[in-house]
Formats: sequence, C-alpha cells, structure tokens
Amino acid sequence: MVSNGTGAGGNGPSGQLGASKAVAKHLSTSNIGNRQVLSSMGIVEAGKMKNKDKSRKWMWWILGIIAAMQIYFVQELVAAFVLFALGFAGIALVIGSLYMLHKTWALAVERLADSQHPVVVAARHGVYAVEDMARRPFRGAGSAAAR
Repeated sequence: MVSNGTGAGGNGPSGQLGASKAVAKHLSTSNIGNRQVLSSMGIVEAGKMKNKDKSRKWMWWILGIIAAMQIYFVQELVAAFVLFALGFAGIALVIGSLYMLHKTWALAVERLADSQHPVVVAARHGVYAVEDMARRPFRGAGSAAAR
C-alpha cells in the first residue's frame, strides 16, 4: 500500500491511472450520458481522437485569414516600395539627363569658341563688328548734343 492510501502503485507517481485508461474506464460503463459527453469532446474510442476535429475548424479559418492578411500587407508594402523606387529613379533620370545636357552644351560652346573654322571666324568678326557699332554714339556728325 502506498502512503496516500490508494493501494499498490500505478502509472503515476501517486498511483494515478493514465488518461487513456481513465477514459476507457468511463467508456466501458453503461452510462449513456458519459459516452455522449466524451464523444462530444472528440473521443470516440478509448484513448483515440477523431481524425477530423470539426469543433476547431473555425480556428483554422481564422489562422488562414490572418496569414492571408499578412501576405496581403507584405504585398502592399512591396508594391509601395516599387512605386517609390520607380518614382525616385525617374527623378534621378531627369536630373541626370539635365546635368549631362548642360555639360555637353558647355563643352560644345567652349570648343566652338576655340575653333579656327572659317565660318566660326567669320561669325566672330561679325560679333566684333556689332559690338564696335554699339559703342559708337547714335547721333550723326554735326548734330547737336542732347540737353
């Protein structure tokens, strides 16, 4: 006899029976109410559970919905990131193009100014002639000065 008075030792440390043996004991009784309670808990035979647990089906639906929402949220974040990246890439492309256009124009003007091509030399002489005419006064010879 064990010190707690339960008799000879059993499965557990204090002579307790295992859960499946206790369920088998309840199922073996002729009490129909106990069988219905145990079968409503998902227990069909001693120690066996149903293959399909319909009472927890809602839990899987909720977990599935949460997972789908998380995937959708991540997809929205990735889509927003792609749109921002494309926007910034477009802005960078425009700024880079304007910078290259400016540098190319400055280089072309500098080379054109240093060129000794006859057309460039003639244009340069024309510019000098216009500047020379601009420095002269507009009044003719012998006209009175403005008062």
